Amino acid sequence: MITESFLLRTKSAKKLYESYARDMPIIDYHCHINPREIAEDRRFETITQIWLSGDHYKWRLMRSNGVPEEEITGQADDYIKFLSFAEMLPKAIGNPMYHWCHLELKRYFGYDGILNGDTANDVWELCNEELANPDMSVRNIIKRSNVKMIGTTDDPVDTLEWHKIIAEDKSMDTQVLPSFRPDKAVNIDKPGFADYMNKLGEAAGIRIRSADDVKNALSRRLDFFCDMGCRSSDHGLDYMVYEPASDKEVDRIFKTAISGGEITQLEADKYKTAMLLHLGRENAKHGIVMQLHYGVQRNTNTKMFKRLGPDTGFDCISTKDCGIALTRFLDTLERDNALPKTIIYSLNLNDNELIDSVIGCFQGTETAGKIQHGSAWWFSDTKTGIENHLKSLANLSLLGNFVGMLTDSRSFLSYTRHEYFRRILCNLIGEWVENGEYPDDEKTLGKLVKDICYYNAERYFNIS
Repeated sequence: MITESFLLRTKSAKKLYESYARDMPIIDYHCHINPREIAEDRRFETITQIWLSGDHYKWRLMRSNGVPEEEITGQADDYIKFLSFAEMLPKAIGNPMYHWCHLELKRYFGYDGILNGDTANDVWELCNEELANPDMSVRNIIKRSNVKMIGTTDDPVDTLEWHKIIAEDKSMDTQVLPSFRPDKAVNIDKPGFADYMNKLGEAAGIRIRSADDVKNALSRRLDFFCDMGCRSSDHGLDYMVYEPASDKEVDRIFKTAISGGEITQLEADKYKTAMLLHLGRENAKHGIVMQLHYGVQRNTNTKMFKRLGPDTGFDCISTKDCGIALTRFLDTLERDNALPKTIIYSLNLNDNELIDSVIGCFQGTETAGKIQHGSAWWFSDTKTGIENHLKSLANLSLLGNFVGMLTDSRSFLSYTRHEYFRRILCNLIGEWVENGEYPDDEKTLGKLVKDICYYNAERYFNIS
């Protein structure tokens, strides 16, 4: 299934991938893997545990095939879950999952065939036999994937104890660094906000009674994260907000919410704006990256949300227009000379040109590509989505400054997504070369490819 020329349609593409992209290390600057599993060097007993557990991409496809929830997230036997997935997979023609799965099977398990209902048992036995090998522990998977840095996603109240253990372990070559994800402190309109304030205050060593206390607590925790090697903050927003308000009004909104009172959506957005602006200034002070993810409708299926909770495959794309809010947010920080390095992601592919035009308005001399259009994200990291993202970025900005791919994954086998991206990138550039749209200058092209695959991210996130 996966040949050496997979997705590489031209001679130029093959040359660029084989000579410049393939062997570059990986900086996975945004993911959702569990640092405890790295610290403890977890081993997996079955392919289901490492491949299907926690992967809502796969769960969505299984549901689309009518698979009972018991065989997806329920208590069904691991083999049954794997078989249900294998029987579904042939129907995923044109879906990146088909490519990702076969890349993972080839790279980590040496399987060159196809996965379907007929081959499921053989693949099950092969993979489980390989997983019994000590070389398939979490740390060894990371090492063989050539990963130089992993940016996990961590709540401000986290102790980061596992990051500390990893950092002190001299046998671990890969840097595993925390990323500051303060969504629960920003989302004043979400259930559990008041209870979370108690946790945040306890972690920061202060009693939170006002909006200024929230800012102070977040600043203290960000200081701690940066002491632990943090390179970025990460913000998951339903939509980009910009509703400025006075400190007095923001404090009133906070006190109303914390006491159990009702607040309007406009009031919630005013509070969120104040907190995000504060965090942007703090990021600039520390010299770390601010990542803004928006354009999402979350937990749309109420019945399944009550049953399974968040991040289980019931989110979708939002079409809300965020352009004006985005520019005003960035402009406010820029006016104060407090705009940090920023990566902007929208789940809506229709926002590509908008974002690529916006980033050109706020670049700086501190670093090339200070404001980035983040890689095709979530529902957009398809072959088509990646191509469209790269073309838009090339059309309206400088593709050569792009910081490249991330996994955004909960699986230790997802590093092949970087290979997927690199093949698509090299194919696109190779096409431009052979069409006569760019010189066939191997030295320049090779540097471009290496930069996008690795070196731009290394510089941008200050990875040594």
